[in-house]
Amino acid sequence: MAFDPQGLATAIGSMPHTNPSDACDIILNAIPEIPIWPQLPNTNFREEMEIQYSEGIPCVVLDEEKKRMYFQTEKDITSDFEVFYENYMAENLEHFKISAEFSRGIYEMEKKLTEKRPPNLKYFKSHVTGPITMGLGRVDENKRAIYYNDLFRDIIVKGTEMKARWLLNKFKFLGCKQICFIDEPILSGFGSSTYVSLHRADVVQYLNAVIQAIRKENAISGIHCCGNTEWTILIDADVDVISFDAYEYAETIAYYPNQVNGFLEKGGVLAWGIVPTSEKINMETAESLVKKLESSINNLAGKGIDKNLIWEKCLITPSCGTGSLPADLSEKIFDQESQVNQIIKGKV
Repeated sequence: MAFDPQGLATAIGSMPHTNPSDACDIILNAIPEIPIWPQLPNTNFREEMEIQYSEGIPCVVLDEEKKRMYFQTEKDITSDFEVFYENYMAENLEHFKISAEFSRGIYEMEKKLTEKRPPNLKYFKSHVTGPITMGLGRVDENKRAIYYNDLFRDIIVKGTEMKARWLLNKFKFLGCKQICFIDEPILSGFGSSTYVSLHRADVVQYLNAVIQAIRKENAISGIHCCGNTEWTILIDADVDVISFDAYEYAETIAYYPNQVNGFLEKGGVLAWGIVPTSEKINMETAESLVKKLESSINNLAGKGIDKNLIWEKCLITPSCGTGSLPADLSEKIFDQESQVNQIIKGKV
């Protein structure tokens, strides 16, 4: 589908606030054209990156005392798996819902948007933890990454598909096009000795399965990785938007000029995470960040890619989520992003 953001701004998922209303207000004030619902990990451990998407997934154990999640695999899993696959095959999205206990941000944003729709709302963005990050980031009772259990890996992929579809259905009442990012920070370790058994073809296959699920809901798919990775993996997975940390790693996109050019010409979008989600924001202004973005885009254009096309297919974001930062720093990042967006609107 045609998606020409031309410098519109959105955000990655997490915020440090404990009051969901405050977090939603910051979002709606800073990025009203493509708001998100906020992930609020400081409210409860159930809102942590992978745990938030664990409802409806078989054999999940939540350890209240240690505030952690793991998979119990050394038991009879037959009945749990039967329930999962029956609901998956029936496309029963409600079985895979994210309840208010696991996300106050979803329901607060739904409430606010029901009460008052921003007049300049163009798109709405959701996000799911990707199957690679979920699979490698969570373990079984023996502390082995659940990704390496074939049965559970399939569950993780299919569960991610259904979570994305449930979210997209949740906000269909807005009547606008929706975007759903697959958050895959662990891909920054792809190719390292830590993940030597992680095969490229498998990663492409699993990401594509989630992308196709997003497209079932007539939505735009994105993949976010906040470190350096082999960006052609995302292109080969046929994603619509590549979201990356352009503050620290902008030059890495230019390592693949032919593939990136083909990606953009086919309608792909680059989400430039030019606003740093660290103390480095204190050393920057909106003007300096715009100059940094322009320099990075000029560098990519110097590889033989039409500069006008890059700008046409340009989204602006923070480099990552702000959930681990102090609230005042998070708010400064959103404010700076809003200012960057306003400057860019006058240029594109």
